[in-house]
Amino acid sequence: MCIRDSMGQLFDSKTKYTMASIAEGKPRDTLLKYDDPIESTISEDKLAQKAISKGLPPMKKKTQLPPLESKPSNDDMLNAILPPREWIESNIHYTQYVSHKPAERDEMVTLTKELDKRLTERQARDNGICPIREELFSQSFDEIIRQVTLNSAERGLLLHRVKDEHKMTIAAYQTLYQSAVVFGIRKHIQSLHGINELQHRIDELAVKKFNLKQKEIELKCKIDAIGKKNDEKKKIYEKMQIAEKDALVHQGNEVREFLANNKDVSSPKQPAKPQRVYCLCSRTLFQY
Repeated sequence: MCIRDSMGQLFDSKTKYTMASIAEGKPRDTLLKYDDPIESTISEDKLAQKAISKGLPPMKKKTQLPPLESKPSNDDMLNAILPPREWIESNIHYTQYVSHKPAERDEMVTLTKELDKRLTERQARDNGICPIREELFSQSFDEIIRQVTLNSAERGLLLHRVKDEHKMTIAAYQTLYQSAVVFGIRKHIQSLHGINELQHRIDELAVKKFNLKQKEIELKCKIDAIGKKNDEKKKIYEKMQIAEKDALVHQGNEVREFLANNKDVSSPKQPAKPQRVYCLCSRTLFQY
C-alpha cells in the first residue's frame, strides 16, 4: 500500500493531464541515461497543432496507472520517478524515456569520471554556490536513482523522496536568503533617508561648537585682562599702604618727642594736666 500511495502521488504530480509547454530544440546531454527518442504519432501531432492554433500549449500524454490488484513494475516506477523529456525539433515532436537497461558495476566508475570531466569543462566552482555544480550533481543523483530503481523499486522511491526533501530544504534556504536580502535593502534605504537629517544635525552641532570655541577664547581674554588690571590695582594699593604706614610712624615719633619736651618744662609740684593730642591721619584717630 505504501508503494501504491507513493506511485499515486508521483503520477498525480508528474504524469497526469497537464497543460505544459514543450521545449524547442533538443535538450542538452545529461549524465542521466536515456533511450533513443521516439517520434510522436500523426494524431498526437495534430492534437498538439490544434492546441497551439487555439493559443494553448500542447498536452502531455497521460500515463495509465497499473490495476489496483497488481503491484507496479520497476519500469512503471522508473517512468513515474523520472518522467520522459519532450521537445520539438524541425516541427517534429520527440519523446525520450530514461533507459531501462540494468546498470553494470563499471557504469558507476564511468559516471564518476564523466562527472569530473563535465565539472572541469563547464568550469564549475569547487565550493560556494554554483548552479552548474548543482545541476551536474542532480543529474548524477538521478542516474543513481535510475540504477537503484531497476534493481529495487522501493529503494529508488526512497532515494527520490530524499532528493525531493533536499530540494525543498534548498528552496527554503533560497527563500530565506531572498527575504534577508530584501530586508537588508529596505533597511539600507531607510538608513539613507536618515543620513541627510543626521548630516544636517552634524553641521548644526559643528557650527555651535565653533561659536562656543570663539566664546571660550573671548572669555579667556577677558579673564586675563581682568587679572592684569587687578594685579596693577593690588600693587598701587600696597604702595599706598606702605606710604601711609611710614607717615603714621613719623607722626608717632613726633608726638613722643613733643610729650617728652613738655614733661621736662613743667613743674614737679604742680604737675600739669595731661593734654590730649589728637592726630588725624588717613582716617585714623590716635589719642595720647
